[in-house]
Amino acid sequence: MTAQWRRELTIGAAAFAVGFFLLPLAIYGVGQRLLGNYAIGAGFLDLADQIWGDFLQLAPAAWLLVLSPYFLVQLSRLLRRLLRAHNPVKPVTNSPSRR
Repeated sequence: MTAQWRRELTIGAAAFAVGFFLLPLAIYGVGQRLLGNYAIGAGFLDLADQIWGDFLQLAPAAWLLVLSPYFLVQLSRLLRRLLRAHNPVKPVTNSPSRR
C-alpha cells in the first residue's frame, strides 16, 4: 500500500468515525437545547441506536449523515483545486531593481 492510499484510508476512517460516533452526539445535544428531549425517557444512546440501525439497514439519510464528514473533505479538496486552477501561484523571480 502506497503512502497516498494509506493517508486517504486514514482520512476516510477518521471521517467515518466522526460521522458515526460524534455527529449523533452533536445532533442530540443541539436538538435537546433547541427542541427539548428526543423522546419521552429517551437519551443520546436511543438516538444513536436509531441512526446506527438505519445505517445498517442502508437508509440513505443515515448514510448521508455518517459519510458527510468525508464528503466535506472531498468538497474542500475540489474547491481548493478549482481555486488553484483559476488563480495559479506565480513563481517569484529575482528581477534586477531599477535605479
